[in-house]
Amino acid sequence: MDWREEVKRLEKALEELRSRYPAIIPSGELEKIRTEFLGKKGPIKALFDFVKKAPAEERRELGQFANKIKRAFEEWISEKRNLLQEAEEEIPDLSLPAFLPDLGRPHIITQTIEEIVSIFEELGFALATGPEIEQEFYNFSALNIDITHPSRDAFDTFYLDLPADKEKGRYLLRSHTSPMQVRIMEAYEPPFAVVVPGRVYRPDAVDSSHSFMFHQIEGFAVDRGIKFYHLKAVLWEFARRFFDRSVELRFRPHYFPFTEPSAEVDVSCMFCKGKGCSVCKGTGWIEVLGCGMIHPKVLANIPSGSEGLTGIAFGLGVERMCMLRYGIPDIRLFYTGDVRFLRQF
Repeated sequence: MDWREEVKRLEKALEELRSRYPAIIPSGELEKIRTEFLGKKGPIKALFDFVKKAPAEERRELGQFANKIKRAFEEWISEKRNLLQEAEEEIPDLSLPAFLPDLGRPHIITQTIEEIVSIFEELGFALATGPEIEQEFYNFSALNIDITHPSRDAFDTFYLDLPADKEKGRYLLRSHTSPMQVRIMEAYEPPFAVVVPGRVYRPDAVDSSHSFMFHQIEGFAVDRGIKFYHLKAVLWEFARRFFDRSVELRFRPHYFPFTEPSAEVDVSCMFCKGKGCSVCKGTGWIEVLGCGMIHPKVLANIPSGSEGLTGIAFGLGVERMCMLRYGIPDIRLFYTGDVRFLRQF
């Protein structure tokens, strides 16, 4: 054997391996290379066998070259093994049990709005939405709310620091969803029946039953021949679908500037079945919404005239309906973001 030529051949083979496999080598292929060059029948083992038989004057030099080429192969193989091990550690063990991610769901307020709206849609009402930034005309004046009414005071309404419109007045965060009555009347010819869900804002002190932001749903219908009994029928059907088929309704005379006559609506307590409990304060009844016949001054906003037309209107608080239905004691629970509370719905 010409050992110098053999060493050159092995050095060249190692360079070819480095060029061919610059990155990770599969473990099976790496083991095949190790066996081919470092195995018992490989060329490096044969080179060491030759060292033992070489003349004494060449043995020292030959041994140094043999050890050098052996270490070069071993270091290269060790480097590739380490790269392979690091890559395998980054791969997740797919045999482990999976952790299911938490699935999102609509907020309970959103669920309640969608359910209420769907009931009224089945009763023939169309869905509409309106701006949360309103003007005095739509929020107050067009709804027959006089300039002296307490709700128009800065202590009861969030007015915005924006230039006022000469015709429509100051800008504000709407305090109810009723302004859409006027906007619909301006945009469409009767007959129409509409429900309007949305956020409203009032500078109330936050406690267990009040918030500076909450949700309302306004409903109204305008046509010829609409009577108060149409209003009672709609609300009766809604209450029975939302609460319970056995629920009873009570209409109490009340005052609202934008309806005449006006009423507040109570439902029989669903917790004690009208017998009296802490929820209904022993009366057997729970107030749920306000309603009435649309005031003639509000109907006057119809551009083509309101002669012969009548209308009904009602408004309810979504949070209140939700609290009554599920026995939720504090309105603040809706807004804390506590998933322990929200996962219940």
